[in-house]
Amino acid sequence: MVSLTLVSTVLMGLLVVATFVAAARIGTRRKHEAAASEGDRYDQLARRFDELAKSPAVWAVVFVAGALTFGLGAVAAFGGFGLSEGAAATALTVVYAVLGISLFAFVFLGGYAGARGRGLGNAQGVAVGAIAFGFALLFVIAAQLVIGSLG
Repeated sequence: MVSLTLVSTVLMGLLVVATFVAAARIGTRRKHEAAASEGDRYDQLARRFDELAKSPAVWAVVFVAGALTFGLGAVAAFGGFGLSEGAAATALTVVYAVLGISLFAFVFLGGYAGARGRGLGNAQGVAVGAIAFGFALLFVIAAQLVIGSLG
């Protein structure tokens, strides 16, 4: 039974890696815009960060690193591995904090990017992100009231 779980985990990991490799290859086939005129150091740095943020390979590396960090933290929190009880509790708190920050970033920044991508300004993007996060919190509160225990 353990070998079946291990094989399943390895296959799913390979599927995730293959998906990101395919997405990165599709992204490199697109024609890049002509390089903007040389500016000061700030403009060059801003352009470089913009290029990094739009790169599927960077997103793939960040996702894999985040998934591994979250998984290793969860294993350390629940597996023990000779850790003291206080260290395991601290690891679990860190895992919950990383999960909460990731969910907040996904909901808020997703709403913000969606609004900005449709031509709205920064203020409207922040408003959409805040509203999306508010709705997510309302959903969690409603689930807590209906189910009774979420954590």
